[in-house]
Amino acid sequence: MALCLGQVFSKDKTFRPRKKFEPGTQRFELYKKAQASLKSGLDLRKVVQLPEGENINDWIAVHVVDFFNRINLIYGTVSEFCTERTCPIMSGGLRYEYRWQDGNLYKKPTKLPALMYMNLLMDWIETLINNEDIFPTRVGVPFPKNFQQVCKKILSRLFRVFVHVYIHHFDSICNMGAEAHINTCYKHYYYFITEFSLIEHSELEPLARPEEERFHEA
Repeated sequence: MALCLGQVFSKDKTFRPRKKFEPGTQRFELYKKAQASLKSGLDLRKVVQLPEGENINDWIAVHVVDFFNRINLIYGTVSEFCTERTCPIMSGGLRYEYRWQDGNLYKKPTKLPALMYMNLLMDWIETLINNEDIFPTRVGVPFPKNFQQVCKKILSRLFRVFVHVYIHHFDSICNMGAEAHINTCYKHYYYFITEFSLIEHSELEPLARPEEERFHEA
């Protein structure tokens, strides 16, 4: 019997602790506004659009953190099935292989098991979004000039999680009854990155299926 979404996406399933916004801050208010729009049933194409009068970098920051949290939950639901034996390479089928490089411990693109890749990816993103020089939270502190470039890199790498989950673990997702929720998460992510041109179209090829086919469960 399929689990309800509340059970599937419970807090103990998250792959990393959730990043939260400080109540009373502008970022927190933007986050609440975005969540209210999501729950209202509005067309997701409209939900992702920049609200009138809001700063685009604040809007992007809120969504990058939210997608980090959501994708953590998604991968957390299948991480027990994603082992060095089942997924010895971080890939998306036979055509796409993702190698890890961070300029620190891994100075060259390195082939890794998917689970290890995911651990390194989430650690890397968490370090970035907790860095006040990149994701400032104090009032009056500007975003760095390369902020959107950093976010593009984060979102590009998060897309790889969707690729791996859809291609290698979708049966497990379906067995948990969570496919509709994950399709909606991906749909939200997809409309956001395309609204603001945050990922090169060529990078989306691993999941380049007709929209109605990709999202028919959502």
